[in-house]
Amino acid sequence: MSDSQSLLVLTPGDDVAVARGDIAAGQQLSADGIALIARQPIPSGHKIALRPVSAGQQVLKYGQTIGLATQGIESGDYVHVHNLDMPTTNAEHSVQNIYAATLLSSEPASFEGFVRDDGRVGTRNYIGVISSVNCSATVCKHIANAFSSERLKDFPNVDGVVAITHGSGCGMGAKGEGIDILKRTLRGYADHANFAGVLLIGLGCEVNQLTPLMNELGDRSALLKTSLIIQEAGGTREAVQRGIAHIEEMLPVINNFRRTTVAASHLSVGLQCGGSDGYSGITANPALGAAVDLLVRQGGTAILSETPEIYGAEHLLTARAASANISAKLMERIHWWEAYVRHNDGDMNNNPSPGNKAGGITTILEKSLGAVAKAGTTGLMGVYQYAETIDAHGLVFMDTPGYDPVSATGQVAGGANLICFTTGRGSTYGCKPTPSLKIATNTGLFQRMELDMDFNAGGIVDGLESVAEAGQRLFQLMLDTASGRPTCSEENGLGDNEFLPWQIGAVM
Repeated sequence: MSDSQSLLVLTPGDDVAVARGDIAAGQQLSADGIALIARQPIPSGHKIALRPVSAGQQVLKYGQTIGLATQGIESGDYVHVHNLDMPTTNAEHSVQNIYAATLLSSEPASFEGFVRDDGRVGTRNYIGVISSVNCSATVCKHIANAFSSERLKDFPNVDGVVAITHGSGCGMGAKGEGIDILKRTLRGYADHANFAGVLLIGLGCEVNQLTPLMNELGDRSALLKTSLIIQEAGGTREAVQRGIAHIEEMLPVINNFRRTTVAASHLSVGLQCGGSDGYSGITANPALGAAVDLLVRQGGTAILSETPEIYGAEHLLTARAASANISAKLMERIHWWEAYVRHNDGDMNNNPSPGNKAGGITTILEKSLGAVAKAGTTGLMGVYQYAETIDAHGLVFMDTPGYDPVSATGQVAGGANLICFTTGRGSTYGCKPTPSLKIATNTGLFQRMELDMDFNAGGIVDGLESVAEAGQRLFQLMLDTASGRPTCSEENGLGDNEFLPWQIGAVM
């Protein structure tokens, strides 16, 4: 790699460039017409100063502020946590609205999905065994585990039997935000288009009673929507036996479902990033954003989430809001998080994890600016509470924590039938009943974890393809996966233990 190819300048006028590979101290470099010498070693994906920055001055990357210099920075200096910190911000931005309606594509795309009776489309054909409370979790797991691949060999159109269990459902208030979130999440999973049939199991005496939950579920035949209460069944072993019998009755019916060709507008994609690094905002996230733009042009839906990880970049979303009400709803959630974190003696800038920092991300502003790139360029059409049913098409936002399993659980409860998950450090996240595509930010990661990574966006930084080309390739992979192509996490048997609803409120 020549010295002129060693650095990436993302936006003209940026104060820092990103190292394409490891840079040695004393190495001569040039970028954007600027000649400089590295004053310290710069790890791959990390930042080097292009020009002097005084202490207290803003540092720009992506054409946006990513922090304030905590000391004087010289041209060629390594820029990271030792000399860059989070500025004080109240998350208020005055930005002219730039929303414009998206024109639908004149070239319709499609995939092969399972059309349900209510018109929704599944990308998988699972049976769900869902616990109302932690006390029924073991029974759910025993029932699901009884249906091995050998036992299901005569039902090739059934993707599997999945236990959806959790650690809550009792020891909590019968009213309030905590129980409301849990009920929304369980209802969203039980009604999910990727579950052709569901069996819900309760203990009997829990706060989260099963009968009200069953009454709130959408219409299905009694055979494909049933329940068990352990205390009424006669105990654990009896409940397991009855549960297995219920599933055996479902199997022939569910095996009769077949994939048919449907429009890409039926695709609802949850956008996730985890284990981010310095390349996330340069390769994988922009490539996913380009694929999202293609999806939205097909009438599909993309769900951006992880509110703490858009903090400081929310103005890029409010500027694209389709209405003032949508913009206000997003800012309300931002302010809720500020108050929530203060109440818990936290700091919004503590979000970048040790892995993020090792990968080159310094502040939450830098992380957020890269994370928002997953959302592409189309208008923001709605803002939803955690696990609310998504009923809008186009790009929407769901308020979730940044913790990936909790965030993706909310998206799936909202109706996501595909997850696209970018990673720079190497996440292996699986998400039954919804397939999860893992998108590597760099070629080294893709080659190192090739059995876990579904897509390599590293060709962008390697100079082998453009963001638009990678986005087109990723969009096709999304359609193929929705049509049944297994993801790496599915092939590796991941996804049975990642259901993790957001817990808010007192445990009593």
